Amino acid sequence: MFENALTRVTKSPFISARDPFHGLFDRVFDNVWNDSDFVAGESGRRTWLPAVDIKETDEAFVATADLPGLKKDDIDVSIEDNVLTVSGERKFEDAAEGTTFRRVERAYGSFRRSFTLPRGVDSVKVEARFEDGVLMLQIPKSEVAKSRKITVS
Repeated sequence: MFENALTRVTKSPFISARDPFHGLFDRVFDNVWNDSDFVAGESGRRTWLPAVDIKETDEAFVATADLPGLKKDDIDVSIEDNVLTVSGERKFEDAAEGTTFRRVERAYGSFRRSFTLPRGVDSVKVEARFEDGVLMLQIPKSEVAKSRKITVS
């Protein structure tokens, strides 16, 4: 049933490849799927959101954020009310006089990522290391939260 309806729609003489609505529809979905690391900011401009991976080990949670082109002084890490926040800014490099940008695809500007920490972490002992554009946060579990084997007597 759906296959026949789809065939009728795609073969319709009223839908043209040059139809402007069709092109707009395709561009909207291309932007949604291809620009997953960008979101619209308040001004409607694209804003940068760095990718973050979080994994769990027996001893800690480890968060890794890709922050290419930044220096450690460009990054702020804080914990308040059990919320870990990573923020910073990647500044746009102005072109030298006589240089004209023909295409700018890399995103610039401020970013802020916040994550609620799970119960049982020791937020006092969080360690941050930044190397080669990658921020790694080691968030240790408290002794109470660590799993342990209990011997049955």
